[in-house]
Amino acid sequence: MALAEEPSSWTYQLDQQRVKLETTAIEVACTQIKRLIPYLPRKAIVVLDRGYDTNWLWCQCSTLGIGVLCHLKNNRCFYRPAPPPTGKKGAPRKDGAKLQPKDSTTHGNPDGMWSGTDDKGRPVEITWWKQMHVKQARYLEMTIIRVVRPHATNKERDPRVSWFAWMGDSEADIAQIGLGYTRRFGQEHGYRFDKQALMWEQPRLRTPEQFERWTQIVAIVHNHLVLGRSLVEPELRPWENKQRTPSPQQVRRGMHKLLPRLGTPAQPPHPRGKSKGRRKGAEVKRADRFPVIRKTPKVPQLVPS
Repeated sequence: MALAEEPSSWTYQLDQQRVKLETTAIEVACTQIKRLIPYLPRKAIVVLDRGYDTNWLWCQCSTLGIGVLCHLKNNRCFYRPAPPPTGKKGAPRKDGAKLQPKDSTTHGNPDGMWSGTDDKGRPVEITWWKQMHVKQARYLEMTIIRVVRPHATNKERDPRVSWFAWMGDSEADIAQIGLGYTRRFGQEHGYRFDKQALMWEQPRLRTPEQFERWTQIVAIVHNHLVLGRSLVEPELRPWENKQRTPSPQQVRRGMHKLLPRLGTPAQPPHPRGKSKGRRKGAEVKRADRFPVIRKTPKVPQLVPS
């Protein structure tokens, strides 16, 4: 999805692909990102949640020339640059001091700090450590970012402390990058609109291919609403606030004024009478049932590219 400036359901769906049994969501995401690179701006940033916290995906994205911001799990472990050789016997150290988000004793001195407020005026503290790496891919440099929100409830959906990994321009404004992760929640709002208003989950389809086609239809309708919101006067209910930015659902209500003006290449329907129904003696069989296959494929082995 292309995310809006503010977290909202005004998202634009760039690509959707079903995760098949023989692959993983991480591999599908990597394929999608590589396919979309030619159509993205030069300074595009890919924002990933904790489900994509994996070294394999980071290494694949490091060669694409884009920025990657990923939400980290607390059990992650990173290392600072290796110290210079001491001249003693034995192999020199390959890793420096450890940094583990859940262990405050390993945090040490950060490379930068920032204190300010977010878009809603609430206090935020951002700290970052540069030139970090993981043992499995020492060639991949990243910046580890900690975002502290004192006003948060510290629940699962509203954590007080969040950790991120940034792979991209080392001279970028780290504070703005850390604050920009909130835009990713617009993806959740967009999919919620698809489910509630565009009936994405309503059809009872029997095959994956049928549901893939239905998903593409829903995505096309979603994008048409995004493209047509400046051409349509939204319809509001009496109790809805007129001062707020119109929502996709309000624009969808007003689309009936625009569609007749656009016309359609289809021929008008003609009455065909009543259906003849099934032929006499036809045997109606029950639909085929298939067992649920629970399989967890693994991500390919990490290979530096």
